[in-house]
Amino acid sequence: MRHLFLLLGLWLSLSRPAFAQTAAPRSPESFGYRRHVVMFGRDSVQLLLLSKPGEEQRKKPLLLWEQGSLPMPLVLYDERGAYPVFPFHPKKVLESCHLAIISKPGLPLTADVTGKNPNIVFTQTQPPAYYCARNYLDYYVRRDEAVLRYLKKQPWVEASRVVIGGHSQGSAVVAHLAAIPSLVSRAVYLSGNPLGRLMSMLALDRQAGDTAGVAGTFRRWQTVVADPTRTDCLGDDPRNTYGFAASEVPVLLRTRVPVFVGFGTLDRGVAGDDYLRLETIRQHRTNFTFREYPGREHNFFGFKDGQINYDDFYWDQVGEDFLCWAGLWPQ
Repeated sequence: MRHLFLLLGLWLSLSRPAFAQTAAPRSPESFGYRRHVVMFGRDSVQLLLLSKPGEEQRKKPLLLWEQGSLPMPLVLYDERGAYPVFPFHPKKVLESCHLAIISKPGLPLTADVTGKNPNIVFTQTQPPAYYCARNYLDYYVRRDEAVLRYLKKQPWVEASRVVIGGHSQGSAVVAHLAAIPSLVSRAVYLSGNPLGRLMSMLALDRQAGDTAGVAGTFRRWQTVVADPTRTDCLGDDPRNTYGFAASEVPVLLRTRVPVFVGFGTLDRGVAGDDYLRLETIRQHRTNFTFREYPGREHNFFGFKDGQINYDDFYWDQVGEDFLCWAGLWPQ
């Protein structure tokens, strides 16, 4: 399985040059996906669905996967074919459920990355203004709630078994959706920081002894708070930062559905996950399952000689763990 490390989402603030123009990309249908368009206000929201061939109309549970933070098309491909859209291997789970994922606003669904490094090319591209105007937490939550309500009405979806999952920035959207009464049946929260994005940035700088980085984060937060609705399309702009920096602990503790919280013990957000666990114990909450992965980082890779070991891919195990917990892993 080919890996896309950045597909899982990074929390980098970047200034990016303009998108390069390329030949017309292949359609997602050519890679086995179905495309649906859901209206959200005046926006046409595009989502891709993946089902076992021949069972597209068979009534099954649904897993909606939330993307990370990068402005990437959903399906990247080269001369060898498509890279995986979902971080876990989907083939087996399609026996028991349908998979869905929503496109980033204003971005194409597919992109040809032949001759490029797909792990870095989208850190060097300037997203369109349409995307920047919608790239913030409240928009994603309201949009994805509308998509979930649409999906639950489809005859091939078992509406009582709709699971929402996400990693990194996607976990913040998951937290808010899981708190909406009767919207989903279970939620998977992976590599999030319940204390907010900036706490992860501060933890990284503190561990590195980077006092200038710490001071810069606090200065940046002061700027964000002074104008929290500004969108300048320069990386994680103030509107984006203001929403994703807020603590998710209160909203997570409002949830009544079962929640799977998974994280690597060497992730920079681990203190937030530990704090959430302490709070669930204090409040006698029994709907949370915590699964920690010792010695693993934000994307569940291990380490070798003090460096991230990208050959130590662990997502298949993580996926099996939460899919079994959610009752979506075929026996």
